[in-house]
Amino acid sequence: MAAGGPDRTGPLRRTRRPAGPARPGHPRPVGGGVTRPAEIEVLRAGALTTVQDLGRPGWAHLGVPRSGALDPAALRLANRLVGNPEQAAGLEITLTGCVLRLTRATTVAVTGAEVPIRAGDRPGDTGRPLTVPAGTVLRIGPARRGLRSWLAVAGGIDVPAVLSSRATDTLSGLGPPPLWDGDRLPLGEPFDEPAPVDVTVGPAPPAELHLILLPGPRDDWFTPTAFDRLLGTAYTISPVSNRVGARLAGAPLPRAVAGELPSEGIVLGAVQVPADGQPLIFLADHPTTGGYPVIGVVSDVTPLAQARPGTTVRFHGPQR
Repeated sequence: MAAGGPDRTGPLRRTRRPAGPARPGHPRPVGGGVTRPAEIEVLRAGALTTVQDLGRPGWAHLGVPRSGALDPAALRLANRLVGNPEQAAGLEITLTGCVLRLTRATTVAVTGAEVPIRAGDRPGDTGRPLTVPAGTVLRIGPARRGLRSWLAVAGGIDVPAVLSSRATDTLSGLGPPPLWDGDRLPLGEPFDEPAPVDVTVGPAPPAELHLILLPGPRDDWFTPTAFDRLLGTAYTISPVSNRVGARLAGAPLPRAVAGELPSEGIVLGAVQVPADGQPLIFLADHPTTGGYPVIGVVSDVTPLAQARPGTTVRFHGPQR
């Protein structure tokens, strides 16, 4: 899936070398036998791994979208499992997984997609807190079902906040950039004891998504049949979807007005229709303004966080 925007220099300490296989071995003490600070070392970053919290609401009037985890409930759960506040920063991991080393003894939890987890030689489970010793290599494998996972570590990821959030915004470049092999992420001090649970079970990603669609501010820019077509046609998630938006492929939506629309505000879940007639659902890193007409607004975009390319999407009007 396509990355959401240009990377930029951020607060992570980065080794200036091409991404590649991680070198074996454990972290060495830094001069004089002093142990290294509490960190996550990124041995393999995977397709797209970003730092995410619950985002930065309240800045849209300055052109800054909320961003944050695509499934906030999954991140909240991971944080509760390790004893963090729900808003603590964790990692959002896309499809291919990642490999990390933890330099201090800690507790971790992974939620979201069904993925294989190994902490050193020990297997782990999605939705279960896992205590790991210092130096442990944590391997989060490719998603078996779903698309994205969220990793919480006791203490949270302590990169500098930008506008009160540590979230990576892939469109604007705010927050830390997407992770590379060799990055190191500082950890905060643990907040509380891990949750006293054995395992939590999340819902399996459905084979077909059913989304509630409300009429948008520019539905009159389309022919009378366009909204009915949107509600009566199956679309599929395009491979060029990302954190900015889920692009759909299916029956094009015909316009009634051929002119250009001045840029206007865009909200989470807005269904914008570019010139090719193929709808686009805006997600967490969406722009705050756009110039293509918005035919409708999806009431809840959370299910799209786990929608792989090729997933079928059907729209339904609000129930009365």
